[in-house]
Amino acid sequence: MTINRRTLLGSAAALGLLTACGSNTGRDGGGSGGKGPRLSHWYHQYGEAGTEQAVKRYAAAYREADVAVQWRPGNYDEQTAAALLTKSGPDVFEVNGPSLDQIRGGQVVDVTDLLDGVKDDFNPVVLAPKTYDGRIWAVPQVVDMQLLYYRKSLLADAGVEPPRTLDALVDAAKELTTKKTKGLFLGNDGGAGVLGGTPLYAAGLTLVTDDGKVGFDDPAAARALAKVRELYRAKALLLGAPSDWSDPSAFVQGLTAMQWSGLWALPAVRKALGDDFGVLAFPADGPDGRPAVPVGAYGAAVSARTRHKDAAKDYLKWLWVDKTAYQRDFALSYGFHIPARLSLAKKADALAKGPAADAVRFSTENGHAEPLLWTPASRVAYQDALSRIIKSGANPESELRSVVRKVSAELTRVRKKST
Repeated sequence: MTINRRTLLGSAAALGLLTACGSNTGRDGGGSGGKGPRLSHWYHQYGEAGTEQAVKRYAAAYREADVAVQWRPGNYDEQTAAALLTKSGPDVFEVNGPSLDQIRGGQVVDVTDLLDGVKDDFNPVVLAPKTYDGRIWAVPQVVDMQLLYYRKSLLADAGVEPPRTLDALVDAAKELTTKKTKGLFLGNDGGAGVLGGTPLYAAGLTLVTDDGKVGFDDPAAARALAKVRELYRAKALLLGAPSDWSDPSAFVQGLTAMQWSGLWALPAVRKALGDDFGVLAFPADGPDGRPAVPVGAYGAAVSARTRHKDAAKDYLKWLWVDKTAYQRDFALSYGFHIPARLSLAKKADALAKGPAADAVRFSTENGHAEPLLWTPASRVAYQDALSRIIKSGANPESELRSVVRKVSAELTRVRKKST
């Protein structure tokens, strides 16, 4: 699950962009003028005003190398994956990963030593997917997460308590649905795209177990997904909203009493509604259930193709380990995110009270991230089944049996590849 608002803009294919770059080594971003080797640092294109200027300002302050920032529109993940196979790619780059194939393929540099003495200060939930075979392959930058927003006044008027269980969520969504307002918005597809494995975690399960097995071969999985289907069947979900789940417009305009969205939406919600809202994790389901919130983090990594590995690692450490002021600025000055460092999150005034403080607590107590072993093949198999369950009323038990077989085979393939 790519759980953040960091939507990659544009539709240019990675190959076309790389061809257009030719032998470009990343100097078009303007160098920092520092001493030492020239380094290129790639970022995906953020939609938040001021972010590009901020990262270029950080790079310009580094004096031990001449660092140039490239701001990359288009399908960034595909661009980067292709570039890592060439000698004209970045030295340091932002990555939604790295992927298991990139790590095993020797495309990224081990950066474990950069976190010596501070590893425990990084949010363990987002650090885990960047760790493989006991080594760290990218340094998390900020934490993004998804949350359930609810309108306090609408719930109070209907005599509905903020839902703490999945059963209560289903009941609340039905009760809050009127001619003008739907009870819940999970996206225009009914939640099939955004929820991912979150209902499974809410049922006390996982996508992949610690020993590399299927983590949802359990009746609790079908039970939870059947309840999500009930929301769709009961017509308690808002569908066809002008903007999808990542935008809080439907919620602040009163089209829905509750909405699943991201932490990044919180400032806009607060500006529109004041104190008339709260946030929750996805509610727990069943006796072994637990509240669940998906979290994720882009990280900074070093390409194994760079001729300046030591210089690139030194720069990465300076920016994403040592320069805590920049890390705090990046997280909170241009958007609304949680610093990846636990100590910085605790000190941030913007995260100290109200729904923001609740979100920080959820991220550490209830956060889950997609494990490295959850490959694209497994993700597609599960997502397709989830869509059929929610939108078409397919039988959850039979759909999940098929998914378990496919994912089990994929995990076996992945484990064999590692030996």
